[in-house]
Amino acid sequence: MQKLTIDWVKNNGLIILEVITGSKSYGLDTDTSDTDIKGVFVLPKNMFYGLEYTGQVNNETNDIVYYELKRFVELLSKNNPNILEMISSPESCVLYKHPIMDMLKPAMFVSKLCEKTFANYAFTQIKKAYGLEKKIVQPVEEGRKSVLDFCFVYEEKEVIPLKKFIDEKQLEQNKIGLASIAHLKDCYNLYYSQQYNYSGIIKKYNANDVSLSSIPKVEKPIGMLYFNKDGYSIYCKRYKEYWDWVEKRNEERYKTTLAHGKKYDSKNMMHVFRLLLVAKEIATEGKVNVFRKDRNFLLAIKEGKFEYDELVQKAMLLKDELPLLYQNSGLMEGPDVEMINELLIKMREVYYE
Repeated sequence: MQKLTIDWVKNNGLIILEVITGSKSYGLDTDTSDTDIKGVFVLPKNMFYGLEYTGQVNNETNDIVYYELKRFVELLSKNNPNILEMISSPESCVLYKHPIMDMLKPAMFVSKLCEKTFANYAFTQIKKAYGLEKKIVQPVEEGRKSVLDFCFVYEEKEVIPLKKFIDEKQLEQNKIGLASIAHLKDCYNLYYSQQYNYSGIIKKYNANDVSLSSIPKVEKPIGMLYFNKDGYSIYCKRYKEYWDWVEKRNEERYKTTLAHGKKYDSKNMMHVFRLLLVAKEIATEGKVNVFRKDRNFLLAIKEGKFEYDELVQKAMLLKDELPLLYQNSGLMEGPDVEMINELLIKMREVYYE
């Protein structure tokens, strides 16, 4: 079965819409801005009628995405912000448009659903913006800790980190034996012997748990070991999240965040206000204004001219305006799904003919 890729879709002439999206379509681009491309394609008839349906294709960085016609119209009918922006793109950002795309008009889809879809999307950006602060303020060391760093020894009424205990006693880790203690979670009797073939506390550095040994009955423990297993699990998750973020982060955005010193992703916060302002305009004007006339205000947010708490407060006030504006608007409650379904069938029939 043919695997769909962006190149394959393009080379087979299946594109019916291709537009520039993102900062360049908003009029918010700067010298370092990328060019984001989104589009719509139609599956060949034999693929559409087959068992597997491919709803979209994209590149690795997701800055180029093409939606299959059905998926595109489905998202439109749900008033998805990104998709509504695509169909409302300024003419200067439309790279290609097949005649059948003229059958889709923004007015068929813009509805009171936009109050929720735009506002909810905006507030996910607030969480993203603030989530960056923890990664900046609390970086995770590149050298990964092991189980040994989360183990402690109780000896003579004193709790000692395992590594310190081993150093002070001049013990070899691989000659230590552990045995579970009944009814005490993550607690073990600790034994040491040059004679017996104990397993050590861990068998390898990247082990995720301690290793147990077979202990002769005549042996006596030299202490009790506690493994903070929950703490280790939390650390492993945070380590992976942090270094995945480092690997994938947009360096320009990261440098901007460090430069303005506000410790939040100001680009995310800029989009919070862009989305909320677009939502307000939909209620008052009945259309999606992709190109922004409030460029100076939005770029000031991106440049870190405001404090995070101040922006959150402004965003909340803006969001609180929306319910009454939408209630008093002339917008339909939601798109006419039956009409849209018939239109989608007609579009596909025309294309296949």
